[in-house]
Amino acid sequence: MTPNTSTGHIERTEYIAAEPVESLAAAINIDIPFGDGATVPPLWHWLYLLERSRASELGPDGHPTVGIPAPPGPDRRRMFAGGRVSTFGQLKIGARARKEISVAKSVDKVGRTGPLTFTTVRHDIFQADELLIREEQDIVYRASDTGSLPHPPTPPAPPAGPVLRQAVDERLLFRFSALTYNAHRIHYDRDWCLNEGYDGLVIHGPLLALMMGEHMRREGIDLVGKTFGYRLASPMTKPQTFSIVPGPDGLEYGAEARSAEGAVCAVSTLSEI
Repeated sequence: MTPNTSTGHIERTEYIAAEPVESLAAAINIDIPFGDGATVPPLWHWLYLLERSRASELGPDGHPTVGIPAPPGPDRRRMFAGGRVSTFGQLKIGARARKEISVAKSVDKVGRTGPLTFTTVRHDIFQADELLIREEQDIVYRASDTGSLPHPPTPPAPPAGPVLRQAVDERLLFRFSALTYNAHRIHYDRDWCLNEGYDGLVIHGPLLALMMGEHMRREGIDLVGKTFGYRLASPMTKPQTFSIVPGPDGLEYGAEARSAEGAVCAVSTLSEI
């Protein structure tokens, strides 16, 4: 990794190995090609080109205190709000790739729960000097003493269409944290979850987003040449079997991640680039 703090730019180059794809496929209990020359499925790029902060660079919550993005101040809780992934092509296993990371924008606001900072981080991923993936991730930093998070409203019945169900327990949360090098304690430390206002271990937002994309892929909907937008609507907590259902306009245009109780925890859209 090559950081440049003066310009707010980080660049990382990495060999695209087979093991991360093999590992995630095993974790979610599917079979998928992972030999040299195989392509990395859309959204599975989240397993690669990761920032690997030193232990001394982690805050009490497990998030990095330096890098991109860095917290805007002490005692601020980090929440992953959503993002957009434009897939121009797929990474190939067995070759090197490069990622450039930069802050696209950062805005300070005051909300109902206190001070908020909204930061959008841009990721550009190249292989053989070709831009394959352009991603924007939306991060929210909120005050640390805002108490319990509100419960999601009662959702309408899901639209008709194919449903993908995924069982999640502590083992999958552990594996997904390891595969994405995510040390945030809300995914493995129940006491810390209560400290942050959650009623149990939090299921990763990127896992919900990835499974929405997976439902599309498994139903024959190509994400290449498309922009996959996703928004985390409410936290999904505790081990459970959640469902991915079509969005209001059909699966080819979007999907929803619903908890075992039916709450809409994440929504996605799919559109032409």
